[in-house]
Amino acid sequence: MSSSLPRPLARLGVVAVALLTALAAALAGAGAASAHVGVSSTDAAAGGFGKLTFRVPNESDTASTVALRISIPEESAMASLRVQPLPGWTVTTTTADLQTPLESHGEQVSSYVSVVEFRAADGGGIRPGEFQEFALSGGPFPDSDQLSFPAVQSYSDGTEAAWIEPTVAGQAEPERPAPVLTLAAPADAAHGAAATTTATDTAATSTGRGEAGPGAPALFVAILALLTGVAGVVLGWRAGRRTVAS
Repeated sequence: MSSSLPRPLARLGVVAVALLTALAAALAGAGAASAHVGVSSTDAAAGGFGKLTFRVPNESDTASTVALRISIPEESAMASLRVQPLPGWTVTTTTADLQTPLESHGEQVSSYVSVVEFRAADGGGIRPGEFQEFALSGGPFPDSDQLSFPAVQSYSDGTEAAWIEPTVAGQAEPERPAPVLTLAAPADAAHGAAATTTATDTAATSTGRGEAGPGAPALFVAILALLTGVAGVVLGWRAGRRTVAS
């Protein structure tokens, strides 16, 4: 009696292996899609003040993130912007002149903070497998639905990840999307409703990085295909046993 599997069962086994490989690729893709620099807030509304939190995961397997440079375009300018201190990190700010002055508390503001840079102390930073959050507080936020904050992440090996590409509604998410904050309606129009914010996954929840990133559909299809393949293997094995028994 031969110890080899029946040919149909062997073919199904090959299919199952292929499906497992596809599932692993989908999982890896989903992880990569979620590892973006993002910005969120619980109280950011147009015309109001609030706290911005930038979440920075380390994407490198060998180097630490040692700096984060956040750019604030003039269309995202705020008359007042402050930085929350973070142990082990120093911060510098750069100001720029405004083409159109902002009004804050009845006064005209002609310049604003255009760049905020966090830099880790020597030997510090965000190690592989870790993330860090950096917080700013400011306002008034512009009368807009969304604000973009291009950011550059620097690593200890000298490489950089420039999160500066715009996310366009109806188009695929770019490889390095800039963090985008979705603002709530003004308090008087929304009865003080809290802001709903995400990082940058426009296709998922208006801007980027919703938890169900671009890899989610592929992951679902891969899991469904895997279950179908496993069911086929089981049925083929049972059919093979019936054939041998007869």
